[in-house]
Amino acid sequence: QVQLAESGGGVVQPGGSLRLSCAVSSSISGIRSMAWYRQAPGKQRELVASITSGGSTSYEDSVKGRFTISEDNAQNTVYLQMNSLKPEDTAVYYCYALLIGFGCWGQGTQVTVSS
Repeated sequence: QVQLAESGGGVVQPGGSLRLSCAVSSSISGIRSMAWYRQAPGKQRELVASITSGGSTSYEDSVKGRFTISEDNAQNTVYLQMNSLKPEDTAVYYCYALLIGFGCWGQGTQVTVSS
């Protein structure tokens, strides 16, 4: 059973940066893709960024140019670097792993962008 643990959330002012980490309990080499989702209060969970096992990345339009997803296979960790944060980025951010036949979610980490 793969387990995911997010960290790195917090409170930051508009224009600031945060780096989220998702530690995977097993080797990520067997995972088809990893992604970050977010869910703001009263809204549906939305895909923010994803990375395939081959290293291809994709981003939701509103975060393009500001967020970067990356992975460190040696550390079994996936990152989300978030720059130029805006109040509308405030949400709980979830890590997701897609394996063959099933997916796994982390517990989430809160990101609050406020002055």
